[in-house]
Amino acid sequence: MRGGGLRLALAVSALAALVLGMPLLKPLFTALYPALERPLYEGDSFLALTADHLALVGASSLTAVLAGVVAGILVTRPAGAEFRGVVEAVATMGQTFPPVAVLALSVPAMGFGPVPALIALTLYALLPIVENTVAGLEGVPDAVLESARGLGMRPAEILWRVELPLAAPVILAGVRTAVVINVGTAAIASTVGVKTLGLPIIIGLNGANQAYVLQGAAVVAALALVLDLGFERLTAALSRWRRA
Repeated sequence: MRGGGLRLALAVSALAALVLGMPLLKPLFTALYPALERPLYEGDSFLALTADHLALVGASSLTAVLAGVVAGILVTRPAGAEFRGVVEAVATMGQTFPPVAVLALSVPAMGFGPVPALIALTLYALLPIVENTVAGLEGVPDAVLESARGLGMRPAEILWRVELPLAAPVILAGVRTAVVINVGTAAIASTVGVKTLGLPIIIGLNGANQAYVLQGAAVVAALALVLDLGFERLTAALSRWRRA
């Protein structure tokens, strides 16, 4: 097993150990925090919270990928070039406003639940995806585009068969950044009634229970590491495919 695969396997093992074996760590947290009456979070299983967390991250990231890639393609076409400033401004504003602020503005209109969280996380993930899509498409060499036109390819064929495959590693890097950011940011969704790994963190902060905070943060960090290393492996595989 190569180095990247070994790191991913170790990260997955650590995540599985935390998610499935957290109850076995109760003696450890009892020793670390003897003053706490309940040193282990037992409100929901960490397996269920991880699944809910991943569902929210997946939905928001997928929405951001679809919107960001389409927007990036649009502004790099002659017909949509005039909208580039608007698209970049919207994407930048998505990260300028903290997700907490977006949640605070969305809840009065939409109520508590996953919808405000989905909107906040999607907006927060847009910027790296839009920027990398534009950078990837604009980085395709002119000589390659001219060769494709010389072969009689139409603009749509050039986009799908030449530009997007060549730009894929750069776009994937933006998606990787957005997903890893969303893993951490999704924890705040528990403030609006969504079950995520942020639940033990928020309950721990409200109840001055540092053990709960540590448990939730450890699983979030492990999950972010697994996804980051997974994207690293995917990028490496994509690069090998391009060279082949």
